[in-house]
Amino acid sequence: MAEVKLRRVEQGDTKIKSVPIAVTPEGFWCCPSPVVFQKTIKTQVPPDKPKSSPMNQNTSVQRKQTSVTERKPGTSSRTGPVPGDQRTHSSDAPVLDAALINIETPRLKVENVPRKVTIEFGEPGTSDLKVILLGKQGVAVKLSVHRSILVENSSFFANKILSQQPFFPCIEIDDCEDVEVYVETVGLMYCKELKQQLIKQNVSRVLCILKVAEELGFTTCVRTCLDYLEAVPWVGEEEEEKVVSSVLRLKGETIRVKPVLKRVSSEIPKPPKDTLSHILELVLKSNEERGRREMKSVVLKLLRENNNLSFSGSADLCNETIYASCRSSLASLLSLFRKAAESNFADKSTDTIEPVVKSMALEADNLLWLLDILADRQAADEFAVLWASQQELASHHTKLPIVSRHHVSKITARLFVGIGRGQLLPCRDTRHLLLQTWLQALIDDYSWLQHGCRSFDRKVVEEGIGRTILTLPLEDQQSILLSWLGIFLKTGDNCPNLQRAFEVWWRRTFIRPYVEPVSLQQPSGSTTPKAEEQ
Repeated sequence: MAEVKLRRVEQGDTKIKSVPIAVTPEGFWCCPSPVVFQKTIKTQVPPDKPKSSPMNQNTSVQRKQTSVTERKPGTSSRTGPVPGDQRTHSSDAPVLDAALINIETPRLKVENVPRKVTIEFGEPGTSDLKVILLGKQGVAVKLSVHRSILVENSSFFANKILSQQPFFPCIEIDDCEDVEVYVETVGLMYCKELKQQLIKQNVSRVLCILKVAEELGFTTCVRTCLDYLEAVPWVGEEEEEKVVSSVLRLKGETIRVKPVLKRVSSEIPKPPKDTLSHILELVLKSNEERGRREMKSVVLKLLRENNNLSFSGSADLCNETIYASCRSSLASLLSLFRKAAESNFADKSTDTIEPVVKSMALEADNLLWLLDILADRQAADEFAVLWASQQELASHHTKLPIVSRHHVSKITARLFVGIGRGQLLPCRDTRHLLLQTWLQALIDDYSWLQHGCRSFDRKVVEEGIGRTILTLPLEDQQSILLSWLGIFLKTGDNCPNLQRAFEVWWRRTFIRPYVEPVSLQQPSGSTTPKAEEQ
């Protein structure tokens, strides 16, 4: 709280500027706009001006001499208290023109401006107490108030006023952070319907009033501000953070604070695993294409943010939930492939075939989306293990028409791209098994993927496949690439172009082997292979 001084306002101490104000029937004065305070600051601290002409300088000297002549000796100094009826200007004390003040007073920084009462509020004729608010920018405001109102509404003022022995007619508060808000908050003590006054304000303003009301112990205002914040919408994350942080700092208003905080926290903790599982299920089971596509993007973005800000253990819990959805979709996809691979399935009616084909595409798309989430969270290694072990699914793949099976090859292509980019790091056996199980199926669907899928990027996929192959031992590289070479020479563009990987394997094998073969006649004890000079 700002420093408070109790003293009398002495003769010749102030320069009061009357400001037009509107007083409600309830006695509430309307605080002026910030422009009034800004103009006051500018009057006290004139901006830098260019040097005046000789004529202006002469005029200034004459004015300065006149101002000095107009001064009368005997102006009361601030050496002691004066009666309460002498708290304002004496009629004998001259009031200097603002222009003369600017000439006589050297230009000062805002922090060094003399503190003078420049604005007055209230009705001096009926008030029995003066409150002077001294702002940090040199603005000072004099409030003509009533002790009974302040004692009734503010525990802060009540303690200061009731502890005065003898009674002082003036309370001065130094270093007010925002004088304008202090004026408005004190004015609200005269208002019976605080809600009607606050409803005209915005959230930022009410937060400022809330802070001052708490400092002054204005409990009624604090509670009304909390009721306002509980009901009004918060616009944007920044405003939400301001409200929550301001409310959390309050003391002694636990009951009133809870309704406000219920927007951002729940009293009934729900395991995030259950909530996330429910959200994933809703998205995965949706058949509406547009809503499904948009929500997939939203959930992926939110999970990425959650991964960046997750607390200890929450990331593992989230990944566990995602993998449960992966297993469910994979089981459903395998069941659909079994049904579609039946010998008499092609002879059934269109009404029977179309739902199965559509469901197959839906489940494959679900798995692709879940794989994107896991790869983004750097947790897709287990997915590679699951997919590499689907030999039954791969065997049914060859029995189905390409139009209904090619969605599965998108998953394989995405895994190769992820391994090639280092987004997932499955073990060597998993990488080898993945190529053995799914590379041929991908090659079979490659022509359709190029021409029937807009999102399919041939160069990226080919680079991913090649890099995955090159992570294997040299003998495995040779086996897979020679097999590919035979297919490529027959089908051409209908097969992935792995020439770059083939060239790397060729150089490793024939041009610059990094380790010379170990001779069978090598003497015992000499076990260190000789590195090739580069």
